[in-house]
Amino acid sequence: VQVAESGGGSVQAGGSLRLSCAASGDTDSRFCMGWFRQAPGKWREGVGVIGTDGSTRYADSVKGRCTISKASAKKTLYLQMNTLTPEDTAMSYCAVDPGSQGSSGFCYTRLVLHSFGVWGQGTQVTVSS
Repeated sequence: VQVAESGGGSVQAGGSLRLSCAASGDTDSRFCMGWFRQAPGKWREGVGVIGTDGSTRYADSVKGRCTISKASAKKTLYLQMNTLTPEDTAMSYCAVDPGSQGSSGFCYTRLVLHSFGVWGQGTQVTVSS
């Protein structure tokens, strides 16, 4: 299983970005998938997950501003980010947890524990004021 992110870039505060994550190998909607980010000088934090039933759950810091979706046929995961602020500046990572199946609640637990096993190289999101 491999994943590769794209779609990062530089935007002004209040703008939007949509990140994409292309998965390859023996994975699709059967496993927990999610997004993480790491801001300069900070720990990596979970952004949100999508469960195998299509349900989603988000960190409080992005709730209401971010939406995770997937196109199963394309093995692609998306992260739509709106109303961005400079505090959203971070390297964003897509991750898959092969073998973990469940609703967003279960997947979010795995997210918080940083238990996802497959990571991409990341895509940079920069928000200027």
